[in-house]
Amino acid sequence: MASAGLLASDVPLAAAYDLALVDLDGVAYKGHLPIDHASASLAAARSGGMRLLFVTNNASREPEEVASQLTGLDIPTDPDEVMTAAQACAALLTTRLDPGAKVLVVGGKGLVTAVRSAGFTVVESADDKPDAVAQGYTPELGWTQLAEAAYAVEGGAWHVASNLDLSLPTARGFAPGNGALVGAVVSATGITPDSAGKPSPTMYRLAIERVGASRPLVIGDRLDTDLGGAREGGYPGLHVLTGVSTARDAVLAVAGQRPTFVGADLRALLEPHPVPVLADGWHVCNGAAAQVADGGLRLDGSGIDLVRAACAASWAAVDAGETLDPTSVPALSA
Repeated sequence: MASAGLLASDVPLAAAYDLALVDLDGVAYKGHLPIDHASASLAAARSGGMRLLFVTNNASREPEEVASQLTGLDIPTDPDEVMTAAQACAALLTTRLDPGAKVLVVGGKGLVTAVRSAGFTVVESADDKPDAVAQGYTPELGWTQLAEAAYAVEGGAWHVASNLDLSLPTARGFAPGNGALVGAVVSATGITPDSAGKPSPTMYRLAIERVGASRPLVIGDRLDTDLGGAREGGYPGLHVLTGVSTARDAVLAVAGQRPTFVGADLRALLEPHPVPVLADGWHVCNGAAAQVADGGLRLDGSGIDLVRAACAASWAAVDAGETLDPTSVPALSA
């Protein structure tokens, strides 16, 4: 049963779904720091039979490096349980290029490895007349590499970005992401690239095919990428409030970025999820309630159930053509 985009689950999500497609930054960890409850919650989900596959828009690192970091944070992970945007980018290249085609890689070693493994010839200069430019994030990326990318794209090379995330969460705050760096090439060329990363559902599809799952659940912290990709691919998505997008962002989310479940953190995997019900003009969830009246959001209660009620009330009002004043939506805590 759905209420304005939210779904109900009478059993814990880890029992309702057979595969969790888990984002990394903002979900499993933040920068190089662990996120509270992430390790124990994922371990409990695994012990109950749920499979995990970590899906990241970061294309700079090898799956082995990602798995090592997760294992060091007490989330034991094998490399084949990691799907990177680099792998998705290489898969996208195969849809238009023949084996052996020349690809100018602008990014880290994870992207270089993925492109080579897909059967392409990696080149370093626009003078090599590449058939495509594969661009991904690496902190060492500078003007010289961006200029080569621009020269190649101007010369007719197909521009494929591993992802278009404008920001990158780190332990010190938000830094420019790959999308910001891709923007430099776009500004120089005027040509919009294709993207393999979220919100394109390509990585989710590849991950599901790898595991052979029938009931996948996307877990992410970003509405514009993680949950947008889930919506585009037709997969249920859990928004955890430990990263970029806040509870207030979820309440104000456009239809194509709305989660189907909302949880404070990864402990949400181990809990049933009630759906708000409409009663006397209020959307009610376990005693918390919300309604939109006279263009404003009214709230009664607290915690994650209030977030769910607020999402249901806001989405239902907007979908019905009502006006909601964003300034009436406060910051909410779970």
